[in-house]
Amino acid sequence: MAKVFFTSDHHFGHKLIIDFESRPFNDVEQMNEVMIESWNSVVNPDDKVFHLGDFSFLNKEATRAIVARLHGYKILILGNHDRGRSRSWWLEVGFDEVSEYPLIYKDFFFLSHEPMYMNKHMPYVNVHGHIHGQKYEGNNHFNICVEHWNYKPLTFEQIRDSVVVKEGD
Repeated sequence: MAKVFFTSDHHFGHKLIIDFESRPFNDVEQMNEVMIESWNSVVNPDDKVFHLGDFSFLNKEATRAIVARLHGYKILILGNHDRGRSRSWWLEVGFDEVSEYPLIYKDFFFLSHEPMYMNKHMPYVNVHGHIHGQKYEGNNHFNICVEHWNYKPLTFEQIRDSVVVKEGD
């Protein structure tokens, strides 16, 4: 049965992100290859992946080559570094769907690139990227940036089980 995954902020081709976020890579080529391998180690070709933005700093040809190597049906929610390119540009490089705006998944998960304002009275959990190594406290935000998850996408169940309050809690 196909699974649903979430991830963000790969910054493929972005040399400076290695220093900015203390990524454990020697150079951008190694970073790109390890992130592709990490993605494909958990995502199967028939799975669905929501990428919550800041995917690639590379040109169209190089970005297309990376997208083609990644397993799954890929949905991109544009991040701040993606918005300089049109929605059609991202579709042309191989994303199956592209959204310029946040999406609501399963009536409970608010998917966005940047973290959105949330409080305990709101009926959503904000699954987001953008803030890389930082993290918000509490159960209303879930940072899906690759730095927190060993550069691997997480399944819907992994996220759900970590934020949904269990009976008796």
